[in-house]
Amino acid sequence: MLKIKIITLFPDLFPGQLGVSILGEALKKKIWSLEVFNLRSYSKDSQRVDDEPYGGGSGMVFRPDILANAIDEITNNQPDDYQIFYPSPRGELLNQKKIVEFAKNTSMLFVCGRFEGIDQRIIEAYNIAEFSIGDIVISGGELAAQIFIDAVVRTLPNVLGNSNSLIEESFAPNSEYENLLEYPHYTRPAIWRGLEVPAILRSGNHQQINLWRLNESKVTTQQRRSDLWQLYKDKKGNKNECN
Repeated sequence: MLKIKIITLFPDLFPGQLGVSILGEALKKKIWSLEVFNLRSYSKDSQRVDDEPYGGGSGMVFRPDILANAIDEITNNQPDDYQIFYPSPRGELLNQKKIVEFAKNTSMLFVCGRFEGIDQRIIEAYNIAEFSIGDIVISGGELAAQIFIDAVVRTLPNVLGNSNSLIEESFAPNSEYENLLEYPHYTRPAIWRGLEVPAILRSGNHQQINLWRLNESKVTTQQRRSDLWQLYKDKKGNKNECN
C-alpha cells in the first residue's frame, strides 16, 4: 500500500477529487491510504503557524519550528522513512517520467504551503523535494498536491481497469509514445453534424489503427509542442518524421 500524508491549514480540502472515481475506488480497496493533518494542531500555546518574513516584504511564512513539530510527530520521528514533497513555483517541473519514479515510494508526506511559503531551513533540514505543476502561481499547495497524487496513484497496479491506458496516453515513459501527446479519440455516432469518424478506426485492422494513432500523436506533438517533438526526435535518432 502506498501511504500518503498531508500537512495543510485546510484539511477540509481533502480528499476532494482524490476520493471519487477510480482513485476513490482504489482508496476503498486500500491500494493507497490518505491521512490529513492540520498544521495548527502542532503549534503550542496558540502560537501563529506563520510569521513575517525576515528582510521585509509582503505575505507570511510558515514557521520552521511548528512545521518541524508536525513532521516529527506525523512520521513518528522517522522523517527519513518518507519522501517529503513541497509544491512550489520554484520547484522542479513535474513530468510523467518523474511521476512513475515517484510512484515507487511507499510513503509520501506533502507539506502544503500558503501565503509566501515555508521557511527555507525546514526544506534543507528535512531534504524536502520541491515540485511545480507549471509556470503558474496558485493560492496554496493543496490543489498542486492533489494533482501530483492523482498522477501517482493512477500508475499503481490494479488502479486502472485497462493497464494499456498507461502505455498509449500522453508522455507515457518507456513506450513508443514517450514525449508524444496522445492521439485524438472518437466514439458513436459515426457521423455527427456532418463530421465523420476516420474510416481507419472503423476498419477493424488493428495494425493499421495503431500506426494511424502513433502518426496522429506525432502530428499533434509537432504542431503543439515543439519542445516535446524535439525530445522525441532526439531519442529516436532523428529518424521519425510524420507520414
